Amino acid sequence: MQTITKHYIDGAFVESHGREVMEIISPTNGEAIARVTLADEEDARRAIAAAGRAFASFGRTTKEERASVLRRLHQAVSARLGDLTDAMVEEYGGVVQFAAPMVEAGASAFLAAEKALQELQLTRSWDKTTVTYEPVGVAGLITPWNANALFLCMKLASAVAAGCTVVIKPSELSALQTQVWLECLHEAKLPKGLYNVVTGRGEVVGAELVRHPAVAKISFTGSAAVGKTIMREGAATMKRVTLELGGKSPNILLEDAQLETAIPRALAIAFMNSGQACVAGTRLLVPSSRLGAVKRAIVDAMASFPVGDPADPTTAVGPMVTRKQYERVQSYIRKGIAQGAEVLVGGEGHPRGFEAGNFVKPTVFVNVTNDMTIAREEIFGPVLCVLTYETEEEAIEIANDSDYGLHGWVSGTDLQRARRVASRLLAGRVAINGMLDDQRAPFGGFKHSGVGRESGTHGIEAFLEPRAILE
Repeated sequence: MQTITKHYIDGAFVESHGREVMEIISPTNGEAIARVTLADEEDARRAIAAAGRAFASFGRTTKEERASVLRRLHQAVSARLGDLTDAMVEEYGGVVQFAAPMVEAGASAFLAAEKALQELQLTRSWDKTTVTYEPVGVAGLITPWNANALFLCMKLASAVAAGCTVVIKPSELSALQTQVWLECLHEAKLPKGLYNVVTGRGEVVGAELVRHPAVAKISFTGSAAVGKTIMREGAATMKRVTLELGGKSPNILLEDAQLETAIPRALAIAFMNSGQACVAGTRLLVPSSRLGAVKRAIVDAMASFPVGDPADPTTAVGPMVTRKQYERVQSYIRKGIAQGAEVLVGGEGHPRGFEAGNFVKPTVFVNVTNDMTIAREEIFGPVLCVLTYETEEEAIEIANDSDYGLHGWVSGTDLQRARRVASRLLAGRVAINGMLDDQRAPFGGFKHSGVGRESGTHGIEAFLEPRAILE
């Protein structure tokens, strides 16, 4: 069993001041696989002080110097893609067919940030006025457990590109993955204090980052409830905030969608990362006239989404991250049944043969209305709701009838019509006919899905403040 007792502060692995020890439990078999000593407020304060000292010099670096750091980070992470993937599979239960590309996307985030940095005009002038874009200072980066390496890399890339130094609080459920990631970065031999990592609980380390006056910026990915707390508590010290929160993403199948491709893709969009994905398309909107054909196509396509060992490359759906998350998903399945939705496939309980872990049956509900709990709240598990509509206008209305607005999906053969529908969805990103990504495009949401944007030039600008000098 691995034991982790150190955090990363001021360029070195240092013993934790905090004394709370937490066990990491394998979601695949329920066995303890590691013990982690969690950080406390003093660890956080030491990390903040180190970042502050480093900012005195790093905040004055040139665009070229920051680009060099980003390239070194890319090289360091790329050198251990396999180890990072293995850690995600073991600790989180991420299926390897999803974990591997997520880790690769994390490494690529540094090069994407370098390209975006080169596109950014950091000095602008007219007449006798000059505007420069300055790094905000020390940034607190708070990352979730569902794609650890991706979020660590993505947030760090934008902050470094802007000239900020950082204190990172990864999820305590990702300690093994974070340890491998830190070993990668340590090999890059970057300036001391540029990045500092303290693994601890949100109500302890995260709260200290939010209230500490020396932290100028918080970038958080997680639940809407915690995001609201960060906005409220951060106001006392005028924190700049970027919040990437939850989603209940609609996936609209237009009348001309080809079901033989659109339905398998819709299931992949709903069940990505075993359903533990903020962008997952968990509301499938289909024309009433095609509901029967859609149901048959879903049943036929489910064979392509087997539950199993996350290390097996053929497995599409792995376990939930914790027993608590498993119980949360089960409670939503029961609510769906109680409120009158029909289980087309899946349902309550473990899949046969996988009782030892936190495995959930991939579940599809039909006869769902948009006022049901399962259609309105983020479940964060492999649960898809199928809703019907009569007209294009009604489809758009149902899709936008949500507290969330992180992502949207549209499928159809008439691209002009698909683009028209996509342009009316209240979502930060909309993908047409595919599981698409562009690391230079802004990422974030409307409404309760968050504040601000990450990735590309928008992500870097979130760590900058304009200063005007007039003569």
